[in-house]
Formats: sequence, structure tokens, C-alpha cells
Amino acid sequence: MEYVNTAGAVGQAREETTGLKIHRLTFVEATMMIVGSTIGSGVLGLAYASRKAGWPVLVLWLVIAALISTVSMLYVAETSLRTRAPLQLSGLAEKYIGKVGAWMLFFSVGATSFCSLIAYTNGCGKILADLLGISFYAGSLLFIIPATGVIWFGLKATGVAEKFISGGMIAMLLVLAGASFISAKVPVEDILYANWTYAMPIFNITVFCYAVQYMVPEVARGFTHQPGKLVPSILTGFLISFVILSVVPLSVFLMLPLSDISEVASLSWGRALNHPIFYLLVNVFAFCAMLTSFWVIAESFLTNMVDRFKLKDESKVSTRLGMILLIVVPPFLLAFCGAVSFVNAIFFAGTFGGIIMSVLPVFMLNRARTHGDEEPVWQCGWIAAKPMQCLVVAIFSLAGVYALLSLVGLLPAGW
Repeated sequence: MEYVNTAGAVGQAREETTGLKIHRLTFVEATMMIVGSTIGSGVLGLAYASRKAGWPVLVLWLVIAALISTVSMLYVAETSLRTRAPLQLSGLAEKYIGKVGAWMLFFSVGATSFCSLIAYTNGCGKILADLLGISFYAGSLLFIIPATGVIWFGLKATGVAEKFISGGMIAMLLVLAGASFISAKVPVEDILYANWTYAMPIFNITVFCYAVQYMVPEVARGFTHQPGKLVPSILTGFLISFVILSVVPLSVFLMLPLSDISEVASLSWGRALNHPIFYLLVNVFAFCAMLTSFWVIAESFLTNMVDRFKLKDESKVSTRLGMILLIVVPPFLLAFCGAVSFVNAIFFAGTFGGIIMSVLPVFMLNRARTHGDEEPVWQCGWIAAKPMQCLVVAIFSLAGVYALLSLVGLLPAGW
């Protein structure tokens, strides 16, 4: 991995625009957008999904998925830095690998987004129903209406909201993890088991957590004035995310026997802490985790639609309203009708959407290196060597094969 001196040419070259507007982000805003996108519904489903495999298996897969996903993310980063126009993931795919690849990536972003938003609406509906004593349907509606508000104002508003809410989540997590360690009800040795029969499905869940390649072009759009900050923001965001994704399930396992862990673990975790303040704090943390992820995923999918359908102006009222309705309404209706369960939603999102988004950047990067618009300020270096590219393709492809076999009942699903 290396930085390249491109003098002043970068800032000038990257002024070319499409229907997407340039909104400058700070380093903290960009980093927290990465964090917000990775610790949404996945962090809440990890404890339930990994309870049969065990926490050590989960941590191992979190490390492997983080490393491999980071490599894929950095392929997208270099591809974005080689491109003048602020294209989104599907736009980059069309430029470098053709229309078939563009539509594959667009549908993978869409599938991941829809499954994620179903999970958020489902999870937050349960949390609000439990906290406020209302029905699940009322809770889901109470979540979806205000959650849509930030998206309306675009990239900068999303970045600012992420900075404050994600920062607050980290503070809440420190308090909750400390309380769980101090008042642990399950001995540490009882959670250090590993059942490898159920190991592979956990990888697909962790892939979902880190499958945020669509965020790279979005963050790059906010760093057109300082493109050198793109990669550090990705690495910092992933490091913070890894800590959170490891600590939350550990805290749950310390407080609850396996049979008491619920799909949305915050509900059972909050009760186990046995204090109204902690119970409220756990559920506020869970709510904010899904809210921040909702914002960045919905915003990114909106800009991908603007890019894919060649819309002239993302800020036009009719365009933005139409795109928001397309993004929000179908997932809400599916969650409202109970069509997709919480963990199954994130499993299939991670499997199929995440694999496509992780594999195709290999081919995009290779093409961008010969047909890109400009010399980037940063290059992948040794992590883009052919053996590493083959490893990325092989690992994610094998995860897809496992998911298909488990879908037809030939292998254990994990939960």
C-alpha cells in the first residue's frame, strides 16, 4: 500500500460531476459513516447467530472477514481514486467492467439494502414495542417515519448525524460492556467453547457486517478536496467496528445462558442487566445502531439509483422523493407483514449481496489500472497482487456455495 505524489492535478481533475452533488465530509464524519454502516443490524444478530458456534469462532471469523473485506474495500478505493467523476459502485462497474457487471452490483447493493432495511424496521419495531408498550406494527411505523428525515438532506447531513449518534453509541457501549463484565452471570470459561459444525454460517453473517463496499464511493465523493483521507477513514472505521462487533456478543454471552438469547439480543441483554437504566441504555444503543446504519445504507442506495438511471440532479425534489419512497416503502411493508425474519434477512443479504460486492471489485481494479482517468494519490500495492486477488475471490465464492447448500438443507444453517 502506498501514496503517490500527484501534485495539484488531483483536485482539479476530480471536479467533473454527474447528477450527484459534491458535499465535503470531515475525517470524523467519514469514519463514523463507515462505523454506522457496519454496526447496524449485524451487531444485534451476532450473539444469537453465533450462540451454537461459540464466541471464539465468531471472533476468528470477524478477523478474517474484516481483513478480506478491507482488501476488497481498498480495491474500490483505488478504483474510485482513479476516476474523475463521483460515480457510485454500479457506475464504477459500468465504466470498467461493462453493463452486466453494473447491473449485478446495482442489484447486490439493492438486495443488501432492502434486506438490511427490513431487519432495521423489524428490530427497531420490536425495541420500540417493548419499551413503549405498543404493538410491533406501531413501533415499526414510529421508527420508519423519522428515520427517513435525515436521508432527505443528503450526504453532509448523514455525515453530521453519524458523527454525533455513532459517537454516543461508542460511549454507551463502554458503559454497558463495563456493567456486563462487572456483573457477569455466566463464567468466562463457559463461553470459550467452539463448535466448528456451525462455523461457516457465522462467516456469512460477518460478511454482511463488513459488506459496505458501496460506502467507499460515497465517502470518496465527500473527500474530493482531500482524497488522501479516504483510505485512513476506511481503516479507522473498520478498526472501531471490529472492536464493537466483538465486544457486544461477548457482553451478551457473559450475561445470558444460550437459551435466553433472543434474535434481537438487546432485548434479552437489557433484561439480564437487571436495572431500568441499563435496560433503557441497551435498547437506546440498539436503536441508534440500526438508525445510523439505516441512514448510510438508504443514502448510498439512493445515490446508486441516481447514478444507475443517469438522473440529472439528486437534489431535485421529485427525484429525491421518488427515490426515498422506492427505498423505504417495500422493506417496511415486508417487515410489517413479517415476511422475512431478522437473522435470515441479514444472512441472505450478507451471502449474496456481500459476495458480489466483494468479488467484482477485483476485476474493476484491474481494469481501472489500465483504463482509469488519472493517477491516484494512493495505490493498493502488495494487497492487489494476483495471489491475494485469487484468495479474495475464492473465500467469498466458497461462502456462497455453503449458503446455497444450507438453503436446500444439505448443510446446517447455524441457528
